[in-house]
Amino acid sequence: MSVKISIFQSLMFLFNRFILRRYRNPKPKYQKGPSFLLLSDLSRHTLIFNLEGALLKSDSLFPYFMLVAFEAGGVMRSFILFILYPLISLMSHEMGVKLMVFVSFFGIKKDGLRAGRAVLPKYFLEDVGLEMFKVLRKGGKRIGVSDDLPQVMIEGFLKDYLETEVVVGREMRVVGGYYIGIMEDKTKYDLEFDELVRKERLNTGHVIGITSFNTSLHRYLVSQFCQEIYFVKKSDKRNWQTLPRNQYPKPLIFHDGRLAIKPTLMNALVLFMWGPFAVSAAAARLFVSLCIPYSLSIPILGFSGCRLTVEIDDISSQKLNSSQRKGCLFACNHRTLLDPLYIGFALKTQNITTVTYSLSRVSELLAPIKTVRLTRDRVSDGKAMKKLLSEGDLVVCPEGTTCREPHLLRFSPLFTEISDLIIPVAVTSPATFFYGTTASGLKAFDPLFFLMDPYPTYTVQFLDPVSGVSCQDPDGKLKFEVANHVQSVIGNALDFECTNLTRKDKYLILAGNNGVVKKN
Repeated sequence: MSVKISIFQSLMFLFNRFILRRYRNPKPKYQKGPSFLLLSDLSRHTLIFNLEGALLKSDSLFPYFMLVAFEAGGVMRSFILFILYPLISLMSHEMGVKLMVFVSFFGIKKDGLRAGRAVLPKYFLEDVGLEMFKVLRKGGKRIGVSDDLPQVMIEGFLKDYLETEVVVGREMRVVGGYYIGIMEDKTKYDLEFDELVRKERLNTGHVIGITSFNTSLHRYLVSQFCQEIYFVKKSDKRNWQTLPRNQYPKPLIFHDGRLAIKPTLMNALVLFMWGPFAVSAAAARLFVSLCIPYSLSIPILGFSGCRLTVEIDDISSQKLNSSQRKGCLFACNHRTLLDPLYIGFALKTQNITTVTYSLSRVSELLAPIKTVRLTRDRVSDGKAMKKLLSEGDLVVCPEGTTCREPHLLRFSPLFTEISDLIIPVAVTSPATFFYGTTASGLKAFDPLFFLMDPYPTYTVQFLDPVSGVSCQDPDGKLKFEVANHVQSVIGNALDFECTNLTRKDKYLILAGNNGVVKKN
């Protein structure tokens, strides 16, 4: 009797799943490509798209897991993932993803993982197809879905930078506050997605699915609730253009992480081959910078691969070469901790001082030039800076923190009250393999990572002097005008965009704090 009941229940389940549902939800219209959607009005439609299958140009997920492994787990974890790649490539797609997830996430503290918001968005944005981006921008509501990438890797990118209203990814299992490298069961994920699509169908009545032939995007679920489904082919992706920076919905100004190059398989191979040489080169360059006089260290560093280009405007040249020159105030934009040092190299002098707010103790001890820590009290800091200027050249970075992208943060006006004459200095320092800055890592290693590049490069441009306001600002407004003017002059020289963002904005986005640095 129980066998008959079981057979009857199975028949009723199949009848409900394949007949009644198809009757209630007519079979969707399948299309080979979504390009003609650019000509349609989608403002009342909900677009459900697959991230890796329909939005990103690249089909490989390896670089994104490598970024998590390197930035969150360190060099050894990323090397293990790299040497496992041949095994991963021989596995099925699902098993390969599970192994990459396990290696990248196992033992990582949940609260300490910020790679999804601080590191990955840069590389995702550089892989977005322009054509699909335009389609998604026309939709009334966007739902981003990933079959393979964990929610923690994609949510920050899709919500913060592509303005995607809903993100559905695989959740990671956590034990004691640490990831165990296993994603939640796919059945639970399917049920959540099923419920989400049902609600969208009831709310809007117009749901369009966009996926690829290589990813399911829950083919059964989408086919039950989407009126139309569009498939993106590999040949379509090859013809896509990359989304230009000037079309990002939100400018990419802040990002973190040490790697300056996307760790594809070949790039990762180059990085690990260069690694031992990089450490040796950085140690040698650091020794030369600290222990040898400038007259000898500059040519030695140049022979080792370091590059320095100096440009001086006419008026600044006259001022710097004057026999009666006393201490000069140099105001520069901030690219790395080595900005003041390279200004000293450009001037061929070690009699130069810089002021900092939160330089690590290790960096202070190793610095070959004098560094003075400020207290964030305007009166006492102003007096200290005036005293230092009377003793020799002084370098200040009014942004208060570094910025990697072609943007300038707001200039604090304190420096404008220190001297009657300010020399703006525009500096650039492109990164090849590694970034010499960090917001959430150990700042003591910043100079080492900069020197680990094959060719550490700096360009220092001394611009025409600007008048300060040390004795002529009764209402306190002129100092802000001068600070903004210096920012504008440097921005024009570098072709950088000036912003009103501050140090606090940067650290809240990247590190979740107000920028207080541990004294390493």
